[in-house]
Amino acid sequence: MNQDIKQNTNATSTAANHSVEHVAEKAHDHSHGDGDSKRWIDKEWLMAIISFILLGVGLILDFLIKPEWFSGAIRFVWYAVAYIPVGLPVVWRGIKLIFKGEVFTEFLLMGIATIGAFYIGEYPEGVAVMLFYAVGELFQGAAVNRAKRSIKALLDVRPDKAIVLRNGQYTEVDPTAVKVDETVQIKVGERVPLDGVMLTEGSSFNTAALTGESKPTSIDKGETVLAGMINEEKVVELKVTKLFNDSSLARILTLVQNAQGRKAKTELFIRKFARVYTPIVVFLAVGLTLLPYFFVEEYDFNQWLYRALIFLVISCPCALVVAIPLGYFGGIGAGSRNGILFKGSSYLDRMTRVDTVVMDKTGTLTKGVFKVQKVVSKGLEEKDWLPLVAAIERQSTHPIAKAVVDHVGDQAAANVTNLEEIKGHGLKGTVNGKEVLAGNGKLLTKFSIPLDDELATVVDTVVVVAVDKKLAGFITIADEIKEDAKSAIQQMHALNIKTVMLSGDKQAVVDNVAKTLGIDEAYGDLLPENKVEKVEAIKKGKPEALAFVGDGINDAPVLAISDVGIAMGGLGSDAAIETADVVIQTDQPSKIVTAIKIGKRTNAVVWQNIGFAFGVKIIVMGLGAWGVASMWEAVFADVGVALLAILNAVRIQRMRF
Repeated sequence: MNQDIKQNTNATSTAANHSVEHVAEKAHDHSHGDGDSKRWIDKEWLMAIISFILLGVGLILDFLIKPEWFSGAIRFVWYAVAYIPVGLPVVWRGIKLIFKGEVFTEFLLMGIATIGAFYIGEYPEGVAVMLFYAVGELFQGAAVNRAKRSIKALLDVRPDKAIVLRNGQYTEVDPTAVKVDETVQIKVGERVPLDGVMLTEGSSFNTAALTGESKPTSIDKGETVLAGMINEEKVVELKVTKLFNDSSLARILTLVQNAQGRKAKTELFIRKFARVYTPIVVFLAVGLTLLPYFFVEEYDFNQWLYRALIFLVISCPCALVVAIPLGYFGGIGAGSRNGILFKGSSYLDRMTRVDTVVMDKTGTLTKGVFKVQKVVSKGLEEKDWLPLVAAIERQSTHPIAKAVVDHVGDQAAANVTNLEEIKGHGLKGTVNGKEVLAGNGKLLTKFSIPLDDELATVVDTVVVVAVDKKLAGFITIADEIKEDAKSAIQQMHALNIKTVMLSGDKQAVVDNVAKTLGIDEAYGDLLPENKVEKVEAIKKGKPEALAFVGDGINDAPVLAISDVGIAMGGLGSDAAIETADVVIQTDQPSKIVTAIKIGKRTNAVVWQNIGFAFGVKIIVMGLGAWGVASMWEAVFADVGVALLAILNAVRIQRMRF
């Protein structure tokens, strides 16, 4: 991932890019392992420490002890040696970039300013500027690594081995070599290498890498297990359903790696600004040195050169071109830590403008799992007819039948004979000698069994049951609403966000869910193309930004036309996840609000940095041009402001949403 970021920064060829690239390279060095990281820290900090010691001793000799021998060539050589460890790498980098045709970089600014300070005899200030700049770079690298921590944690979960069953024996292979339908074994404490279906009776899995949730998830036989999960209970076997590169984990890593390629408008503006800004300040510095000759009676070249050098140090765009991208990267990292993947910093910006959220119902606001809501007895006691209907429903694979069986549990009667499925109506069978009908109202009408008037008022899906030609009762079944759906809608309303729900379910069901959750508008009986038409109609009302949230393959077209497409990624379809701009890995509606808050906080921090950096630089530039500010104030305006802006950007990581 760090390499991808570095490639992205190289592509733009601006002063801003070089600053980001320089920090990214250092962060990249860290990623090679503890040994390389330690060597990098030792080398960079050792150079800074040597320079600091030599500068400190020089200042003591200059201003406290004041020996006669510490003057002339000896004094120059002393400070030159102090300058080389921190200054030479920066100057050399600037020279190399000049040969590449990229003249106006921050490295050129720092080189001119510090060498100029030596020219006019301000040796300590020349060393100090470069030393603080080098230390600032070290802290910038550390800040980048901190901001990347949440995302780098994802890279660390990539399994490097898979134990696959071949020729009756388990063999350890690379996960990329495993084929679909092969069986893999996962021991306790190991990461799942590929997506698959559980063949073992069940186990508990840590899903934090994929969902951000630390609570273990129980997965039973026949259910899906995703790559990156950690097996916590017992040795299990999975039947592989996707190749390694197509797994959920690989898809998430790809999204994260590509995230920095989609830049926010603010970030792109700063980069364009830096490309124009840097040469302008160089020419202004030249003008500040030479033009006073024509207007000042007692012109002192060294005095005006010193002011110009201060101006150059202050003008370095470090705070802007490092802290601003880092702010957005921090927002992406904060999202990752909360189970939300932003596919780029541009979508963080878009989230700040969202004032209308349109949501699919099934799988987004509801679990997509049918559950018995109510059992109503009419002609028989519940205990006499409910086990009978569960017995025949057990023979069906329909989700509604499964809901009935799950509700009844072990009470279901046995000995089912003459089972018959009547298409579009339901089931008929004999259970323990009794004829049982279970289905919709049409089924009972077909057998001339009168229906109860109460059935006409039921909104949910209904399974009507008759035993021996008499109405026994009915069962209402509905898709279960997600636990945090209502609070998510309330939080959106608190942010003055309009909520709309779209669904293919009948309007009565949609209205019932909307009323329960407090949704502003709800539309049912929609085909996929109707959803597109409805979203386009809402957009004609000119909301500032419209976000659509969905999870199914039929939601992909709507996700594509929305200002921000948000996919429920945990159980969502590949098409929805690939089309969306933001992916919520936990399938929680409340994360929609979290994503909006992260976008707003990130945007606020970025503009705080812009305002702070520009404000301080303009003030100190003016003071420097008039001879009021010294090189020490210039160091604060450059490196100090950059560090404060970076710390402000990293603060996003600590925020609670």
